[in-house]
Amino acid sequence: MSADPVVLTERLIDCPSVTPATGSVFDTLEAMVAPLGFTVHRFIAGEAPDGPVENLFAVRQGPAGSRHFAFAGHLDVVPPGQGWSSAPFNAERRGELLYGRGAVDMKGAIAAFVAALADIPAEAGTISLVITGDEEGPARYGTVALIEHMRTIGALPDLCLVGEPTSVNRLGDMMKIGRRGSVNIWLTVDGAQGHVAYPHLADNPIPRLVAMLAELDALVLDEGSEWFQPSNLEVTDLAVGNPATNVIPAQARARLSIRFNDRHTGQSLVDRVSAIAARHGGTAEAVISGESFITLPGAFSTLIAQAVEAETGVTPELSTTGGTSDARFLRALCPVVEFGLCNATMHKKDEAVAMEDLHVLTRIYRRVALAALAG
Repeated sequence: MSADPVVLTERLIDCPSVTPATGSVFDTLEAMVAPLGFTVHRFIAGEAPDGPVENLFAVRQGPAGSRHFAFAGHLDVVPPGQGWSSAPFNAERRGELLYGRGAVDMKGAIAAFVAALADIPAEAGTISLVITGDEEGPARYGTVALIEHMRTIGALPDLCLVGEPTSVNRLGDMMKIGRRGSVNIWLTVDGAQGHVAYPHLADNPIPRLVAMLAELDALVLDEGSEWFQPSNLEVTDLAVGNPATNVIPAQARARLSIRFNDRHTGQSLVDRVSAIAARHGGTAEAVISGESFITLPGAFSTLIAQAVEAETGVTPELSTTGGTSDARFLRALCPVVEFGLCNATMHKKDEAVAMEDLHVLTRIYRRVALAALAG
């Protein structure tokens, strides 16, 4: 097996793996790690509509009593969309860049970690890979199911690094030590359908929904906290579905998305929105995708920063910005930090990674793993 992270990234990109990923991309990863002494567990979890999902847990046991360091990530990618300069699932080198869907989010990071493993001796400690095929989708049967599997077989890590693309302007300038929570809320206001010329015989739900949204939009949830930016509520959808011009509709609907910091819980926000909805004659149904969390600066973030500085000369910013990631689940097991490639092209057409960054990231991951295992 080649230990060149560029070659490994190409092999993963060449496997189409739009979420939920399954099959060939997992075959390819298994073929990479099995020769390095890893025992590979693959399983399918869940049923429709959010499943089935394929997951992989690979572990190489170190000496008895040694520390356990885990690397976590996902092989699924978002749909490539139209307008690519080259085939999105046919990796292509052009100049200093490698193009393909998943190059930075996050097949490149997985390849870099696998390449790093080639230079990490088994006697250094226990190492595992926690890889799901559903991070970009509902994530109901992905990392959550992997955690259950790890608990069942008694393979819980002491520290976990998630290889999400956290860098912004150059490799190494940011790591994530936490994330805001996320909740989506569906609002409904029922009325009574009728003719617009006879409004006294109908009940128009739209004005009540508009008033409800105005009150919600005016909310200032907080001013931020020590490690988090202010919580944010956004109206993301508004629907009536009325094709007629002379009919008062029977129902109006809207959807909210709230990204919140550690001053709230998902349920406290759901309760607050539900109370406002009720005052306007509406109802609220919610899905809490994850709570806010933080791994406070300490030994783990320090050893990652030291590894980054040694290879790049850059001191990474400790951040909690951005969307959610599977770190929100893994933090239940152990301290977790996210660090990876530059995120400028993730989810965009012509997603690309600097090939030199893959080599540098491989060296950073090797340093992190050895330091984490050394304790």
